[in-house]
Amino acid sequence: MLTLLRVLFGFVIACLVAGAVTVAFVVTPADIASLPAEAQTERLGNAGVLALLTATHSAIFAFPFALLAIGIGEMWRLRSWLYYVLVGVVIALGGFAAEYLNEVPGQPSILNNYALAAFLTVGVLGGGAYWLFAGRRAGGRRGDVAAPPSASPTASEPVAEAT
Repeated sequence: MLTLLRVLFGFVIACLVAGAVTVAFVVTPADIASLPAEAQTERLGNAGVLALLTATHSAIFAFPFALLAIGIGEMWRLRSWLYYVLVGVVIALGGFAAEYLNEVPGQPSILNNYALAAFLTVGVLGGGAYWLFAGRRAGGRRGDVAAPPSASPTASEPVAEAT
């Protein structure tokens, strides 16, 4: 039960990070800083709502892929940050490809460096957030992993005494 809660919490955090990063590429901090003080509060509030909506969209798209990757990570006890970052990048590139393949001919394309950088950043930070909150504990406790046979002497082997 704790594993399920850990995984669910990690996924929710990763989606919130993905939503916030996506919105940060649309509503940049420089845009907000250039506004008058009273308009900054409203713009930040709107960006926060947009980040929550984007996080929901990210969760809906990423769920089946993340479920598979998290299942593999839990089963194989993959605790490397690199695994989760790469999974995040692959899922983000899948989102980029889905956007590109669903474009209407004659309309402006998403196929540009800024959009690609945004998707890659979302994947790296989303995967890193999942690892930070859930992935680094994948597969249970560290203490329940069997030690290699050469790590500890067996009863039949004599133990050398230090002199």
